[in-house]
Amino acid sequence: MKKILINALSGIGDALMFTPAIMELRKALPDAQIDALVMFRGVKDLYERLPEISNVIYFDFLNSNPLKALTFVLKLRKKYWASFNVYPSNRKEYNVINFLIGAPKRLAVEYLRMDRQNLGFLNNLRIKENDELHNVEENLKMVSLLTGKQPGEPSPLKFPLREADENFAEEFLTENKIEYNLIVGFHPGCSTLKNHVNRRWPPLYFSSLAKKILREFEEAHILIFGGRDENTLKNKIHADISSERAHIVTTETIAQTAALIKKCNLFVTNDSGLMHIAAAMQTKIIALIGPTNLNYIRPWKAKHVVASLNLSCSPCFYYSPKPLTCSRDDIKFKCMKELKPQAVFELVKEFVK
Repeated sequence: MKKILINALSGIGDALMFTPAIMELRKALPDAQIDALVMFRGVKDLYERLPEISNVIYFDFLNSNPLKALTFVLKLRKKYWASFNVYPSNRKEYNVINFLIGAPKRLAVEYLRMDRQNLGFLNNLRIKENDELHNVEENLKMVSLLTGKQPGEPSPLKFPLREADENFAEEFLTENKIEYNLIVGFHPGCSTLKNHVNRRWPPLYFSSLAKKILREFEEAHILIFGGRDENTLKNKIHADISSERAHIVTTETIAQTAALIKKCNLFVTNDSGLMHIAAAMQTKIIALIGPTNLNYIRPWKAKHVVASLNLSCSPCFYYSPKPLTCSRDDIKFKCMKELKPQAVFELVKEFVK
C-alpha cells in the first residue's frame, strides 16, 4: 500500500485550500494511506474530519526546541512513498522537514522568488509557480504530477461540520436573541506575521460599516469574529459600534467558528483564514483585498465580491519569506487605508438585495 504524507504546516487557510487536492488524491489513489503532518490545532481539527485522511500527526514545532523537533521528524523518516508541501510553504524549514522525512517522491512548488535561498531544491518533484493560478490550482497540479492523471472539475473547499458544532451555533444565536433575518459576520483580523497586519482594513472602518448596516436594516445583527489573539481588536470595534445588535464571537474550536459563519447571510472579511472558512461554508463574502495577489487567494467556488481600490501598484505581495512592504511615497498601504466604508456599504446593500 502506498503511503503519502501531506505537510500542512502553515495555517488553516492554506490547509483548506489543499482540500480539493486531497479529494483528487483519494480519487486517483483509492487504496493509499494518506496522512497529514500539522502544527496548528485548527488544522488538526479540520483534517481529522476528512474521511480521505487516514491519520493526522500533530507536533507543535513553534514551541518546541530544535533538537526535540528534529527527533520527532526523524521518527517519520523513510515511512512514506511520497510527501507534499502544501502551497504556499516557501520557507527553508518546511523544505528541510520534507527532505528529512525522506520520501522518494517529495512534491513542492518551485517558487519564482527566493526559491534557492529557501532550499527548494531539496524537493525532487516540483511544478513551476504561476502567479496567474489560484492556490487550489497549484495544489492540484502537484497531485497530477504524482499520479499522472489530469484532475476533473475541482471541488469546493471542504470543512465537514458535526452535530455538536451546529448545535453550538444554534445556541449562540438563541442566547443572543439573534434571528435569521440578516446576520452579517465581520473578521477584522488576519495574520500579523511578516508585517501582514497591514493587510487589515482599519478597525474604525469596520465599526463605521456596522453602524451603517444597523441603521439601514433594522433586523440586522453583526457578529465580530476572530481568535483569542484578536480579542483587543474585537472589543475595540464592538465598543465603538455600541449597539445591542453587535456581538463578539467567542468559540473554543475552529469548527464552532465555522458553524457560526455558516449561519451568516454575509461575511465581510480581510484576507484571512476565516475568509476561506466562509468559502467552505458557502457563505456570501465581501473580501477586503489590498496588497495580496487576488489570483492566489480569492474565495474559492463561493459567491463573493472583492472590495478593492485596484491601485496600479497592487498587488505588491507575492509568496516570499520577505515581510510585506509598501513602496508608495504618498500614503503607505493606501490600498487598505483609502478603501472607505461607504464603498463597502454599497456592496453590502447589493448583496442584501
